Amino acid sequence: MKTFTELLNEAAKEVNEIDIFQLKKLIDENYSFKLIDIREDNELLGGKINTAQHIGRGVLEKNIEANAPDREEEIILYCAGGIRSILGCKSLQDMGYKKVFSLKGGIGDWINAEFPLVSNE
Repeated sequence: MKTFTELLNEAAKEVNEIDIFQLKKLIDENYSFKLIDIREDNELLGGKINTAQHIGRGVLEKNIEANAPDREEEIILYCAGGIRSILGCKSLQDMGYKKVFSLKGGIGDWINAEFPLVSNE
C-alpha cells in the first residue's frame, strides 16, 4: 500500500505545473483555457482568481465532463497550496484529459504576490 506522500510524489512526476506568473500572463492576455478552483466551498470566502469556475476536489471527476467536455482543451487547476491540484490533474489525465496543469503554490502564492482576487458570488 502506498502512503499519501508516495502517491503525491508519483502523481507530481506525471503532472505539468505552471507558476503564478505564467497564469497571470495567460489571464492578462485573455488566453483561452479553463481555470478551475478545486478548493472546498468554505475556502472560497476569501475570494478566487478572476475567470475561475469552482468545482470542489471532492466532485471533480464527477462534474468535469459537464464543465469541460473537450478533453483537448487546456485546463488549469488550483487549490490552496498546489497539492490537491496535482492529484486532481493526475485524475483528469487518467480520464483522458490531455492538457491539464496544476498551479504550483496554489492560490497561496497568488495572494502572497498580491495578485488580485474577485469575490465568489
